Amino acid sequence: MPFFKSLPDDAGPGNVFSTYPEIFGHWAEMGEALINGPSTLTPGEREMIQAYVAGLMEVRYAHVAHVAAAEAQGIEPGLVGKLLEDPDTAPLDGKLRPLFAFVRKHVLTPNDLTQDDADAVFAAGWDEKALHDTIVVTARMTFMARIVTGYGFTPMSPEKARENAEKRARLGYVNLYPTFVKC
Repeated sequence: MPFFKSLPDDAGPGNVFSTYPEIFGHWAEMGEALINGPSTLTPGEREMIQAYVAGLMEVRYAHVAHVAAAEAQGIEPGLVGKLLEDPDTAPLDGKLRPLFAFVRKHVLTPNDLTQDDADAVFAAGWDEKALHDTIVVTARMTFMARIVTGYGFTPMSPEKARENAEKRARLGYVNLYPTFVKC
């Protein structure tokens, strides 16, 4: 149940976005561009980054939502959980491994990131745009995690998360909220 009595029991970020469209209209457009816009990373891989970040931060609402979103975009069911359990043995494509090592370090020990971490990403065949997208998607989820925890949103069921994920895959981040005003 959210901390704000004006919000419904099943409130989520969309309620906040719709209440403050002058702030979050831009944020939703940015989210759409980050997750579904041009990138070397697929939308599924970018959703997987969000799910992984939320899992590392132990933000259940966002983790459940973005695991479902990643799976709706073609990511193998259970992969994010395996990555969280043991990043060294998770069945992750070799090219993705240094990206997710970078994300892990960026979330858990950000001041320890070094040129070597970036160079490992580049050595795996990724370009600067891919690393940029990884960094910014990570930053987006850390921001969203603070919204979710700050408002006290209760995690949704996996079934509800799948329903929302399928809707998000169809509509994108901006059109997901029916009362939203585009900026």
